[in-house]
Amino acid sequence: MKTEDTLSLERDIWKATNKQGVFGCLEVTIGWFGDERVDYMTYDTKGIFRCYEIKASKSDFYSSAKKTFVGHFNYFVLTKELYEQVKEDIPRHVGVYVGSLLVKKAKRQELKVDEQILKDSLIRSLSRDVDKLFKSADPEYTNRMTRIINKERKEKEEYRTKFWNLQHRVWEKYGTRWDREQETATS
Repeated sequence: MKTEDTLSLERDIWKATNKQGVFGCLEVTIGWFGDERVDYMTYDTKGIFRCYEIKASKSDFYSSAKKTFVGHFNYFVLTKELYEQVKEDIPRHVGVYVGSLLVKKAKRQELKVDEQILKDSLIRSLSRDVDKLFKSADPEYTNRMTRIINKERKEKEEYRTKFWNLQHRVWEKYGTRWDREQETATS
């Protein structure tokens, strides 16, 4: 689950980059079955890729998770508070947005991934988002998914009940682990 801060930063960077001639997408997986994901990527009519890493907490900023800076220009998108805490640790070539405000320009880099792979990755991710949009607007599909979810929830509760019934039978027959530990301690 994304935090409210993360969702807010996603909206902010979308607002900051949503202009004519700029095409953006959240969560772009790089390459077929890639293990790298850019939080937000834009491509413009001049052929420039920009990659954005959205970080809402200090632990997220310093985590070992890969920071996918593969674009011509790369940025962190941070809250104001987080920026103040980590600004000394931001590489010189990486720019920074605090919400939708650019506070540090990025320096141009060579692409870290082939341009065609980046284009293909962006197109796949945009297609995924359109697919989600159409499915969410299709009442028949939404109802079918709701029925499946409700069925899975009911099944989960049935298994939970079976587990606890079995657990109680085991406890009645053999006692609890705590009971066995107490017996061992007193003998």
